[in-house]
Amino acid sequence: MSRSAAKRREGVFNYTILIIAAVVVIIPIIFMLSTSFKSINEIMTARRSTLFPVDAVSEGYHNVINNYPFLTFFRNSAVTTLSSTFVAVLCSTLAGYGFSRFSFKGKAAAMFFILTTQMFPSVMLFVPFYKLLSVYGLSNSLVGLVLVYISTVIPFCTWMMYGFFQGISKELDDAAAIDGCGSFRTFFQIIAPLTLPGIITTTIYSFINCWNEYMFSMIIATREEMKTLTVAIGEMAGYYKIMWNDLMAASVLSCIPLVLMFIFLQKYFISSLTQGGVKE
Repeated sequence: MSRSAAKRREGVFNYTILIIAAVVVIIPIIFMLSTSFKSINEIMTARRSTLFPVDAVSEGYHNVINNYPFLTFFRNSAVTTLSSTFVAVLCSTLAGYGFSRFSFKGKAAAMFFILTTQMFPSVMLFVPFYKLLSVYGLSNSLVGLVLVYISTVIPFCTWMMYGFFQGISKELDDAAAIDGCGSFRTFFQIIAPLTLPGIITTTIYSFINCWNEYMFSMIIATREEMKTLTVAIGEMAGYYKIMWNDLMAASVLSCIPLVLMFIFLQKYFISSLTQGGVKE
């Protein structure tokens, strides 16, 4: 067998695997979108579930907007996610830059401690977080939820940014120092623009992690007006009856911010993936 034929067969095999994986991922999304446009009568009376609705209706979306405080839940998720993402990305970017550029006593121990915090399951932190928030009067508040989100995403974000800063030559800092730039000016005017793909990637990670978080928000924000989308959607599945079209419609609406974020930021995300493939 010639080398070109072997490469052709390898390419066909790889694309086949990718197509199968894509179908496995896409079919549940299509089913969710399809169910959101079905009427509850069609869902309950059909002998077997169909991939596409017989008569597409907007009943589910109408019910979600008018029969549930969906906008309140959406606002809570948006406020907590955007606030947590902004603070976490800012702090982790500065921390990653500091760890990559400066040497100080206890640096290795500090980085190891940050990494160690990611080795424990989140369920172990329920009681400590809730106790601390209760002591300071921050339970059942969006501020308390934001603080929890920040503390859970900063460690990994710091390591991500540390890796990006390590890929940038320190000679740029030296050249800036010769020109009279201080550390903060060097960071904001020279280094930060070069790590924009890394900052965007960290932002995407933080946003998705906070937007989809369920466990902490379920424990900390128990009042109806403080619930986030993930908790509210989970509670739409009742003990005796599940309005599947409402549930799927709410799920589709909750996915829209994530889809829009990827549409507008995908070029930065892709460039961050390829950035690490080039060595100095």
